[in-house]
Amino acid sequence: MIAAVLAAAMALTACGGSGSSSGSASGSSSDAGSSSGSAQASSEKKYEGQTLHLYNWGEYIGEDTISDFTKLTGAKIQMDNFDSNEQMYIKVANGDAFDIITPSDYMIERLIQEDLLQPIDKSKLNCLDSLSEGVKNLPYDPDNTYSVPYLWGEVGIVYDKNKVDVADLEKEGYGIFLDEKYKGDIYLYDSERDSFMMALKYLGYSMNTKDEKELNEAYEFLLQCVQTMEPEIVTDEIIDNMAQGRKALGLIYSGDAVYVMAENENMAFFMPESGTNIWTDAMCIPKNAENPELAHEFINFALSYDAAYDISSYVGYTSPNKQVADELASGEFDGIDAYTPRVGNANDEVYVYDGESRKIIAELWSKVKVAASNA
Repeated sequence: MIAAVLAAAMALTACGGSGSSSGSASGSSSDAGSSSGSAQASSEKKYEGQTLHLYNWGEYIGEDTISDFTKLTGAKIQMDNFDSNEQMYIKVANGDAFDIITPSDYMIERLIQEDLLQPIDKSKLNCLDSLSEGVKNLPYDPDNTYSVPYLWGEVGIVYDKNKVDVADLEKEGYGIFLDEKYKGDIYLYDSERDSFMMALKYLGYSMNTKDEKELNEAYEFLLQCVQTMEPEIVTDEIIDNMAQGRKALGLIYSGDAVYVMAENENMAFFMPESGTNIWTDAMCIPKNAENPELAHEFINFALSYDAAYDISSYVGYTSPNKQVADELASGEFDGIDAYTPRVGNANDEVYVYDGESRKIIAELWSKVKVAASNA
């Protein structure tokens, strides 16, 4: 189902990596459990007549996930979509009731800090043993007390093998975005977190730094890029544009790169040794969830082999179910290394939430974009 990845990948600007990744239109919702699906549910099914309220990124679910859940449990799913973690946060913080939400790592940490999530009842789960080691016990939620991974990925550089010398990437890493050989032929991603990650990693700093001097050095890197390299600052447009070979390289989420590489054999994916953002979007149960029992049922279902395969195959991001991820990597996505997140690089990090540094980065990124418009 690789042809379906475009619609999914275009919806993922806040993932991680996420990212990552944006949802469909703000506030859109669908009565996902149709009357026909309910009719198929037999009267003895435990959750017959109940509704799961799911708040998810747009186009971030398998083609058959919703209907299969209804057939299995008798429950309907009403799914609302969000464009960003921040949009999702506002609704949850304001008391809107959802049974399952799928925020990214740093936002999960914020929700935990503000006591907006309830602990996962692991006695009700049978899916945890299926998880890859790379998504367990991450810093934002040690022991997975409040979250269970849904999809994960990374941020890297997509490039045209006919235009970019891989030796340049290996030597320069993210510094290639300052290499005038590629002037006018690059994309920057319109994400303050990911752009500053790139700059900070190039400079040898943690992407979670709170040091204003280091943040300002990253700002100067990005300022130099927009003033000298004539980049095009984009979001989802990078997917189609790189699939069509319109520029030489750009910063991209791994799931988007999966689509680009599947569509154009001249495209490849590169991960600088200086490190990147390894992100996770996870299933959480808000404190005010109306049906936590059904929420746990959905978590088990979403990580079951068939459902996890359906989700990951359609969306293009990596399944946390190890068996599914391994089979897709060697099957449908064989030869597309963007599908499998890198593990074992000490320079790779997971985002943590810090309100003060986030404000500084947002202000500096606004200045970068102003400079780009005036260049």
